[in-house]
Amino acid sequence: MKQIIRNTADGSHTIYVPALKEHYHSVNGAVIEAKHIFIDAGFCFFNEKLIRILEIGFGTGLNAFLTCIEAINNNIETNYHSIEKYPLSLQMVSKLNYVNNYKSSERNLFYKMHISKWDNTIDIDKNFLFKKINADFTKYNIKEKYDIIYFDAFSPDVQAEMWTLDNFVKLYDCLNTNGLLVTYSAKGIVKQNLRSAGFTVKRLPGPPGKHHILRAIKE
Repeated sequence: MKQIIRNTADGSHTIYVPALKEHYHSVNGAVIEAKHIFIDAGFCFFNEKLIRILEIGFGTGLNAFLTCIEAINNNIETNYHSIEKYPLSLQMVSKLNYVNNYKSSERNLFYKMHISKWDNTIDIDKNFLFKKINADFTKYNIKEKYDIIYFDAFSPDVQAEMWTLDNFVKLYDCLNTNGLLVTYSAKGIVKQNLRSAGFTVKRLPGPPGKHHILRAIKE
């Protein structure tokens, strides 16, 4: 599918897919959105020194990169797995500007993730163990346990098959007790399916341009 890089309101890039009429991130700020939802409401909220994360939708690698920086800066041992069915080309990745304001050692972390082999675990940093999985999440058998899930698939309007009750049950089952799932979509069907799967769901204020996001906890 054709992909177009576009600027968002905070100056960071997103990717637009004309065939889906969908952006990878909010046009009101890709980095601001990712930090608000996945770092602040997810990673930092969990507040532990050893965290296992499962991401649904590796995409541009922005969530993984920001999490890696946060883990290194706060000395948090993090094991990060990310599932992606349609990886971006390295040519496309090389054009993204997320690393422009970081020092070279930090920029290298982003590219190290992207050039790493799929389905292999590597040390991005002593505090960041990383594995990206080239698979269809709806058919993937999750065998490990996690503390946090970043659910960052395309919207329910575009990828309804990702947001089903069955998939949220699968994610509930792979979470440790008191583990949490964070996502940008607060649509009624998403809340309903999360609650039906067993989660306690809380609606939180969203980033610029978005009223609400969701945090769901396995209590």
